[in-house]
Amino acid sequence: MEGEGVRRRDFINIAAVSAAGVGSIGVLIPLISQMAPSADVLAESTTELDISSIQPGQAIKAVYRKQPVFVRNLTDKEIAEANAVSLDDLRDPQTLAERTKEGRSNWLITMGVCTHLGCVPLGTAEGEPRGEFGGYFCPCHGSSYDTAARIRKGPAPKNLEVPDYAFTTDTTIVIGQESA
Repeated sequence: MEGEGVRRRDFINIAAVSAAGVGSIGVLIPLISQMAPSADVLAESTTELDISSIQPGQAIKAVYRKQPVFVRNLTDKEIAEANAVSLDDLRDPQTLAERTKEGRSNWLITMGVCTHLGCVPLGTAEGEPRGEFGGYFCPCHGSSYDTAARIRKGPAPKNLEVPDYAFTTDTTIVIGQESA
């Protein structure tokens, strides 16, 4: 008789724990799914830029998801300088071709956030210091980036990040959208 009581109690415990588990999942799924971004927020998660007025050698600063983005139209000289750098000399080795779209190597689009402590480097506006490698310079701690926005000197561990972007026309880019 005693064996039956133990079995019955075990069954009640298992049933109670199972019911609590199913109930918890039933509460957590709607709670977690309501935290996902809505469709209108996702639609605003891209930035479209007209780049037709950016001359070779010029750069602009735009905003994407509340962070600065640098869009630079590289000159032939800047492209040649970037391609001449040996990957062995780079802390975070990447070629210019890996950082730009095929057939559009003169357009360099990067996040304007230093990878050291999140400062905004200088080098987009006329007259701003570009550092000893001609790209961007973060005056906070002295990080210098080259013309391909690759870290060359200073405490920053990585190159400036290249966001997802796509050319929708020859003069329009959409940041936050993968190439098709």
